[in-house]
Amino acid sequence: MPLTDLTLAECLALRPDLDEPADLDAFWDQTVREARGSGDAPLFVPVDSGLTGVTTYDATVPGFAGEPVRGWLHLPAGAKEPLGCVVEFLGYGRGRGLPHEQVLWANAGYAHFIMDTRGQGWSTAGGDTPDTAALNGTVPGFLTRGVENPHDHYYRRVFTDAVRCVEAVRENPAVDPAKVVVTGISQGGGIALAVAGLVPDLAGVMPDVPYLCDIRRGASIAAQPPYTEVAEYLRLHRDRTETVFTTLSYVDAALLAARATAPSLFSIAMMDEICPPSTCFAAYHRYGGPKDLRVYEFNGHEGGGGHHRREQLAWLRELLAPPGTPTDLSALHDPQLA
Repeated sequence: MPLTDLTLAECLALRPDLDEPADLDAFWDQTVREARGSGDAPLFVPVDSGLTGVTTYDATVPGFAGEPVRGWLHLPAGAKEPLGCVVEFLGYGRGRGLPHEQVLWANAGYAHFIMDTRGQGWSTAGGDTPDTAALNGTVPGFLTRGVENPHDHYYRRVFTDAVRCVEAVRENPAVDPAKVVVTGISQGGGIALAVAGLVPDLAGVMPDVPYLCDIRRGASIAAQPPYTEVAEYLRLHRDRTETVFTTLSYVDAALLAARATAPSLFSIAMMDEICPPSTCFAAYHRYGGPKDLRVYEFNGHEGGGGHHRREQLAWLRELLAPPGTPTDLSALHDPQLA
């Protein structure tokens, strides 16, 4: 697989000048404030996943406009003290799946919340959260859903769902609210970056090959969906280019990432045809807090896979360790990936 974009040296030097709406902060402040005033209290119902080492709860959280968003909360079985928590957002097309499917972080000793992505769940795992918006006039997928107006855009709803899920997790007595980390791959990585810019005082952020960053460039150069949805839409609606990209700027995770302050660990793959590395580097370079990076020079959108999970386990152990706790991470960290 050849390089799909700029070289690593070019990406490291890249400093794109992105168009930022003047009212971006006011837009999101109002959106989140309205959501906080809607919906029922979060609900966590125990379920039998068939696993003896993990306790699982079927979660329902009020999201955008108070609409219920489903999820799973996994805890290490027998945990007594409030735990650090990994809140995970999912890749494009994936739903929350079955309760036993994704339990890595609970097995590592953390609470683990998986947010169902509204309207998705047709690819590798089913979903249980509908999207309430009409589909008229959009390219199949989600990037052009509501693209004529930022108030109608699909990812306004998803990012709000994600913020409300983080807030609900922080209120759960099993979770230490000062030790909440957000993560995700591809679409999930973009959502994690957006949440990092919208939620203060997170403990950490782990975005992998993030989608929804420098969306205009992604729509211009990506060889594979989902960014190609924008090009398909504009191929027909030739007169709407600036309207479309103005709307998308309100949900561009590279812009929201500049507001983040939590420590972060990024991963970027240099042969990625789905999320071109230059778009991921746009978010990395603009990220507002401390940042670390693992680059996978010969990987596509799969990124670092299990190797990067090992990097995250080491990084998270050090990040959330109590002050004064000695940590020997040499067995986990691969210095070649730095």
